[in-house]
Amino acid sequence: MLLVIDSGNTNTLFAIYNQNGWAGQWRIATDSARTADEYAVWFYQLMDMAGLRFADIGDCVISTVVPQSLFNLRNLARRHMGVEPVIVGEVGVDLGVKVRLDNPEQVGADRLVNALGAAVVYDGPLILIDSGTATTFDIVSADRHFEGGIIAPGINLSMRALHEAAAQLPRIEIKRPAAIIGTDTVSAMQSGVFWGYIGLIDGLVRRIIEEDGRPFTVVGTGGVASLFDGASETIEHYDPDLTIRGLLEIWKLNGPNGQN
Repeated sequence: MLLVIDSGNTNTLFAIYNQNGWAGQWRIATDSARTADEYAVWFYQLMDMAGLRFADIGDCVISTVVPQSLFNLRNLARRHMGVEPVIVGEVGVDLGVKVRLDNPEQVGADRLVNALGAAVVYDGPLILIDSGTATTFDIVSADRHFEGGIIAPGINLSMRALHEAAAQLPRIEIKRPAAIIGTDTVSAMQSGVFWGYIGLIDGLVRRIIEEDGRPFTVVGTGGVASLFDGASETIEHYDPDLTIRGLLEIWKLNGPNGQN
């Protein structure tokens, strides 16, 4: 079996892939101080609950945008599973996409993984919208070149900043409001956050298409992307599996030990 680990700024995803496909996915809050032993105890129990054997993991691929987490995640694979993980971004690791930027090393690993995960399913050129801690808009050409993009604050980050900066504004649930005009504080905030992000997404996608001129396929992914289904006029596909699919493809490209 293959263990896929995607460590983001907010959550870390663990997923298992075997000969039958994806066998399970689990998330834990990202904490760079969490040790390999702590990960092992937590993950062993979840795998056991799913009827999967810890000892059957024969390969591992790791992507992280939190460098401080890499040491313990690598040790998890080495010490508790006896495998040497493929690390996205390390020298010699083929990512399956080329970067057409002046400073390729500045592109986050998650953005390149998503680019590959989308390129194996959708016809390019692509606009990939990832709604996470940040909201990113990435451009991938038809020949799998990463051409740059846009980075904006994520919807949860914006909500937290609004609450922390204004004493009388509460924390709220992200949801589509019943009407555009709120009749109380909570519904007004929900409208501003929800429709504000729809405006951000659709406005930036239209500006990209206007400036570039190519017939883009627009794909949304990330933790809150499904909330925009039916509201955004520009997102054509919602795909929650871009990242793990991209990591699977990277594993295939870089000499896996073989599927168990």
